[in-house]
Amino acid sequence: MFLLSKISWLAIQPLSVTFALLFIGTVLLWLTFRRTALICLSSAVVILFLTLFTTAGAFGLQALEGIFPRSSEGSEDVSCMIVLGGALETEVSTARGRLEFTQAADRFLEMARLATAFPDARIVVSGGDGSFSGTYMGDAEASAVFLRGLGIDASRVIRETKSRTTRENVENTKEMVEKLALPPCLLITSAFHMPRSVGLFRKAGLEVVPWPVDYRTSGKVSLRLDFTQPTANAQLTSTAVREWLGLAAYRLSGRIDQLLPRPD
Repeated sequence: MFLLSKISWLAIQPLSVTFALLFIGTVLLWLTFRRTALICLSSAVVILFLTLFTTAGAFGLQALEGIFPRSSEGSEDVSCMIVLGGALETEVSTARGRLEFTQAADRFLEMARLATAFPDARIVVSGGDGSFSGTYMGDAEASAVFLRGLGIDASRVIRETKSRTTRENVENTKEMVEKLALPPCLLITSAFHMPRSVGLFRKAGLEVVPWPVDYRTSGKVSLRLDFTQPTANAQLTSTAVREWLGLAAYRLSGRIDQLLPRPD
């Protein structure tokens, strides 16, 4: 299932679909199927334009980021936090022998801030190597190095090193949290990733307090043309499409109870 999800995403992300349509359209032109070729090529142009030169991606991502605002409830007495992986450039970090982070580095930064502010809190870091090869250092393993460098006692850290997907994060973390009888934990992950994560934890019967970080939008994005940052627009669109498709797939497979989980 893990490999299928990885391969599927490689095939259906916006730029991959654009390339496929351009390739098919070109072949059809050579084969003189001009009408079908024109449909393919036109579709590719539309997808590419929306991806590069509009705020569609940011708008779609913003819709997810706004669902779970950070709650002040529990912030005065944090006794447990769950941090989902995704903050680490696993291949680069392993090759360089030092930690290099992704855009989701806020997950680790917030973990460190809270760990310092609440010295008795337990820290559950969930994240193995999600690459095809499975040969790189994952987030849970890296967290030990990161926190040790900040002088945080390693005995406070519970590392879940095997998960490669959000579903596996939840399944493996649930077992650890219940075994240790930890109280409801703060759930630290990217704001756009919070609805899917909370939905999975709810389905698993594990109570968490959403603590979103790593916002990618201002919260004030409107749908419009944007010719100023095509590369950033493409990245935002890719992230938004992936998260919305993940929500749809999890709902259809019964892994979450709502297409768009919301606060209780």
